Amino acid sequence: MSKRITPFASRYCSTLDRLKEAIRRKRPGLLRTGVVLQHDNATPHSANLTQQWLQRYGWKILPHPAHSPDLAPSDFHLFGPLKRHLGGMAFETENDLISELRNWFDNLDVDFFRVGINSLLSR
Repeated sequence: MSKRITPFASRYCSTLDRLKEAIRRKRPGLLRTGVVLQHDNATPHSANLTQQWLQRYGWKILPHPAHSPDLAPSDFHLFGPLKRHLGGMAFETENDLISELRNWFDNLDVDFFRVGINSLLSR
């Protein structure tokens, strides 16, 4: 098991806490019968802290292979350019990041998503 530590892992575990609470309120039997979660190998998902959280509550992980054909088109077309755009940037606050994201989306070429969807046909 990886010993990676990431600041996003604690945030992801907080998200899992909220999910667990929502399941407890809305579908209490599910927590007794077992939760199967699907997520990818992103660092917060595979971090030691997250793995400990999953073991503590007995949640199982459904494998999700990289480059799976059932991934959202955004996994192929959106996140690469967004990652390149944000590369090397640092943000003082979460609001600064949100502002930059809104600016990036607002300035996308009108054909950006059409081109991305059409490129899936050749994959």
